[in-house]
Amino acid sequence: MFPVLLALALIFDFLNGIHDSSNIVATVIFSHALRPRVALFLAAIAHFAGPFLFGVAVATTIGKGLLYQNALQANVIIAALISAILWNLITWYLGIPSSSSHALIGGLLGASVLSSGLLVVQLDGLIKILVALLISPILGLVVGFFVIRLTFWAVRDASPRISHFFRRMQIFTLIALGLSHGTNGAQKTMGVITLGLVLVGDLQDFHVPLWVVAASATAIALGTSFGGWQLIRTLGGKMFRIRPIHGFTSQIAGASVILVAALLGGPVSTTQVMSSAIIGVGAGDRINKVRWNILGDLIAAWLLTIPATAGLAALAWYLLDMFVVF
Repeated sequence: MFPVLLALALIFDFLNGIHDSSNIVATVIFSHALRPRVALFLAAIAHFAGPFLFGVAVATTIGKGLLYQNALQANVIIAALISAILWNLITWYLGIPSSSSHALIGGLLGASVLSSGLLVVQLDGLIKILVALLISPILGLVVGFFVIRLTFWAVRDASPRISHFFRRMQIFTLIALGLSHGTNGAQKTMGVITLGLVLVGDLQDFHVPLWVVAASATAIALGTSFGGWQLIRTLGGKMFRIRPIHGFTSQIAGASVILVAALLGGPVSTTQVMSSAIIGVGAGDRINKVRWNILGDLIAAWLLTIPATAGLAALAWYLLDMFVVF
């Protein structure tokens, strides 16, 4: 059973990299700071390095803090991963920047509650996760708004050549954002793999082995290197016309929120944080600059993800329990 769980977890991680690469590179590409393949290559390297540099607090929250282990079986994790993978594929195909984090959380809740009842959920852990998922996009918008306002004030007397400075600085902000997302995003996969190891008896208590860190970091980095082009176009070109100052400030805002959340053990949606940071930056420049109808589509996808993936995971668990013998 565990080899199936491991394979699905790494597939989810790979798709997470493809799905969320749009959040990392969209503004860099559309502000013409870097060529697309160069931007994706730098982001992939940063994604790989991130989990080794900043610890595994998010993995512990997902794998140890959400569900009571003594009431779980490994097929619950498998069902949750199937659900999250299907949702990522559907939204990737449609070009909708939905949240891989929401998809995984929804899948874990749907499969576990159907299999073991509501008492399987650790209320404190669930509240921590939901608070992180809810507050982080608001922070992304607010920080993005104030960062660009502060940046405009700082360069108020600069010549138009300042755009070249912001274009070059995006190389560094891209790396910072990739490190922060690799730290937060890959750890969700580490959490479910390690939880699977505990459930099958290969680990006596929850601690993330180094090989799990390496495998998860590699999978998300490979996914990032491929790039989700439809999603990149949505975030980079459909909200408003992005210039180098917008790319620079949105990446600073997003990286700050995502990294602080990761260090505190809060799993956040990079899609949500970066989308809201881009909108905050656009509004901070000029409020009528933003195509607000795009925000409505994003919010609809965010609200739909957890219930949709919970339902998919519950169905997957039911079918596995009925027809599959591991």
